[in-house]
Amino acid sequence: MANHAAQALIFKAGTNALRPAPTHLNGMQPTPKDLFFLDLAVDLARQGALSKMGGPFGAVVVRNGEIIGRGHNQVAGSNDPTAHAEIVAIRDACNTLGSYQLDGCVLYSSCEPCPMCLGAIYWSRPDRVWFAATRHDAAATGFDDNHIYEELALELPERRIPFLQVTRPAALDVFALWNNKADKIPY
Repeated sequence: MANHAAQALIFKAGTNALRPAPTHLNGMQPTPKDLFFLDLAVDLARQGALSKMGGPFGAVVVRNGEIIGRGHNQVAGSNDPTAHAEIVAIRDACNTLGSYQLDGCVLYSSCEPCPMCLGAIYWSRPDRVWFAATRHDAAATGFDDNHIYEELALELPERRIPFLQVTRPAALDVFALWNNKADKIPY
């Protein structure tokens, strides 16, 4: 593994060039352990790229220095459009913990998470996420999620896929049932 002591420059994926370190780190710098786990996520991405299961994305979930979840993209092999690396790793970690929350965990991803994975990350609540390649790097490779980001900003009638809401009192009754349930597990 390369010497990660100097963090002023970051290797640019797909080239032999270095680029300045991101400025959005809020003063946080990755530790050698962070970089080790990020390298493992990239290794999983390599496995995904070489397999017939999916694509070039990998992720690991770590708690107290121990990997508790891992995964690489398995969309094509599983015929599951939600089998992104981060989702697979989150599912694995939650299964390991016996919990739907990843408090005290860090997720490492080979690439900036897509909108779906971003939603899963927020729902699972890890302490932080480190990633290597950006969504723009992924787009340059043919994995462009920009249309989803654009769709999220649109009102329902303007979206490419019609989202049609019909008032259904029975659906609201289910929410009332949930609100009045004494033994519910809020999440």
